[in-house]
Amino acid sequence: MNYLGLDTPALLIDQDIMLNNCRSMQDYANRNNVALRPHTKTHKMSKLALMQEEIGAKGITVAKVGEAEVMAAKGLKDIFIANEIVGEAKLLRIRKLAETIDISFGLDSIAQADFIEKAFEGSKKQAVVLIEIEVGEDRSGIIEETAFIDLLNHLKQCKNIRLKGVFSHDGHSYASENIAACKEIHLQSQKRTLRFANIATEMGFQLDTISIGSTPSMLHDFPILDGITEIRPGTYIFMDASQGNAYGSFERNAATVLTTVISLPTPERVITDVGAKGITAQTRNKGFCTTKGLGLIKGWPGVTISGVFDEHAIIYNKEFHDSIKVGDKVEIIPNHICPVVNLHETAYILSNGEVIDEIPVDCRGKLK
Repeated sequence: MNYLGLDTPALLIDQDIMLNNCRSMQDYANRNNVALRPHTKTHKMSKLALMQEEIGAKGITVAKVGEAEVMAAKGLKDIFIANEIVGEAKLLRIRKLAETIDISFGLDSIAQADFIEKAFEGSKKQAVVLIEIEVGEDRSGIIEETAFIDLLNHLKQCKNIRLKGVFSHDGHSYASENIAACKEIHLQSQKRTLRFANIATEMGFQLDTISIGSTPSMLHDFPILDGITEIRPGTYIFMDASQGNAYGSFERNAATVLTTVISLPTPERVITDVGAKGITAQTRNKGFCTTKGLGLIKGWPGVTISGVFDEHAIIYNKEFHDSIKVGDKVEIIPNHICPVVNLHETAYILSNGEVIDEIPVDCRGKLK
């Protein structure tokens, strides 16, 4: 069927653009002789994760234990949870997963290491961890070299933990002023990650993996420094309004939300049937990812979502208003695709405007 026959709201994925995005990123990794471990928190679909592996990805990245469980059940065998996992219940679930797949996860404190050491007591396999290095995003991760050295010394006493490597996420690249500033963040983040990796090596640890991430710094063919072994971009598979702005074009945008015009109450106001529960209310308001409004109307440059209620999108634009009627369907390019996907039960895969597949978002809601 033609995609305009779908009921709305509906999450649409253009297959050809998605595949081109995946192949392009895989080519980038191959040219730089690093592994690609895509972050699947963007699409949250095991079928697409398997597709990424078929194209050449070494394994996948997830954000939550629940996502790892779903992916493992669907045949993914090499999974990294790029997050600090704390709490006996979650760690015991990872211990169970480790019986059948290769699974690793993030670490950044001695306190967390103690939780891990206790949870894996008596396990046939050690917990496999990567230490997160904070590189400027002001989120989680080791900041001071002294704290890193203390953690490494502590790990030497832990019999149930194996240090696989280090990882970082240069998420502050989203706020770069321009491409040149993004490149500088990309390079400095790598240098900092490598410096911490060298400390670990000097202290007698053999690191298999030195992993970096973030889509904005992977879109412009920036160099990857010697010593980096892996990249973990995620949003590149679909892109969104903010990434399109950073890239300088929306030609690589594969994901949109189809919505129906349900009301034209004033000469300028347009109401459609998707709101915060289908496109979120997120904005990007710094740097070259800055977006106007709460989403873009595909095919209508300059027309944006002015506001949202739970189930309504509000648009103010007279030209757009006068060109449509109640019952028409339009596509929204979301500002940030990752949380949008998590709001939808299925995604419709399109080719040349025809629906060729319907894929469950099987990691939807897996927040634990």
